[in-house]
Parts: sequence; structure tokens; C-alpha cells
Amino acid sequence: MELLHRTTTRLQLDAVVPGDLEAHHALLSDPATWTHLPSGRHRDRAQTAAGLQQVVDRWRHSGLDYWTARLRTDLPAGTVPAGLQPGAVVGTGGCALRSGTRWWNLYYRFTPAAWGHGLVAELVHTALDAARSVDPELPVIAYLLEHNVASRRRAERSGLTCVWRGPDAGNPDPDAVRLVYADRPLSEDLLDQIAATA
Repeated sequence: MELLHRTTTRLQLDAVVPGDLEAHHALLSDPATWTHLPSGRHRDRAQTAAGLQQVVDRWRHSGLDYWTARLRTDLPAGTVPAGLQPGAVVGTGGCALRSGTRWWNLYYRFTPAAWGHGLVAELVHTALDAARSVDPELPVIAYLLEHNVASRRRAERSGLTCVWRGPDAGNPDPDAVRLVYADRPLSEDLLDQIAATA
């Protein structure tokens, strides 16, 4: 399938596979990638492996899900951000249809060395295009914590707007606030469904 592998200006995006376990565990167990939700950090490889298998299964079911994002190996000298190497895994993300939902879930998580260089924007742009090519009738949704300003700005710059604000159920921080961004106006029924999963 053509969406399994995509190329952006600086990224090689490949559908997540079980062989990505070590790179994903390094990313998802790094406390620096969870500064806004410390409880989300992966504690062991079994947790990461289970998550990867869910992604693999969803790729089979819907034809689109999360990619492993690597820096392209053919980048010109001087264009590789400091601290990163061509071919290195720098993040993961994309659009997924989670079980029982009727919307695309936009997700992105990158290693800190990749922040501030526009790499997340490349993945998000590609993910939005892919979701709209697979099923444009489904809205694209991003769940964000209100205090994660960088993630909020990325969603807004990608054309999403805040459609819901409320408590973050299950968060150990009782003061945490969850925001839901969407790429279009939503019906009350759909918004209720989305808010219930936030």
C-alpha cells in the first residue's frame, strides 16, 4: 500500500512494525518526551511491544495508522539538526482509527533533539493528507493537554481548532485539562462521543 511508506523533505515515514521496538522504546521511555504527562512514560519493553502490535493491527484494518519517522539518509550536509544523525529514528505519529471510533486520531511524539526544526510539521502535514485520502468524511481529532503549549500551537498551525475543553479523566494530576482539536465543526452527538474518550 502506498501509504505504508511516505517521504517528506527531511523524513522517511514507514508504517510501524514490530522490528521498530528498540527505537520506539527508547523514544517512549525517555522522560523528556513525557514532560507534560509523566505517567504516560513507558516503563518496560512489553508495554511498548503491545502498543506497536495495536498499530500494526490497525494498519491492516484501516489502511492507515502511525509511522516511524526517520531522518532521510540523503540529506545535504548542514541540514541535519544538531544531535541527530541521518537515518536515525526521530519520532512517531500519524492518523489512526482507534477501536470503536469514527474519527482520525492525530498523534505525534518526537525526541527532544528534533523539536523546533519543523520535523513534526512535516509528519503532521503528511498525516492529514493521508487521512483525507483514505476517508475524507471522517474528522481529524487531536487530544492535547492544555499546558502543552507547543503541541497546541502545532495543532492550530495545522488548521485544527479547539472544540472541547474538560477534565483529563485518568490523569494522576487532578488539575489537568484536556483539549480536543478538530479539523471541522462537529455534531453534538459526535462531540459527546469524542469528549467521552478524552
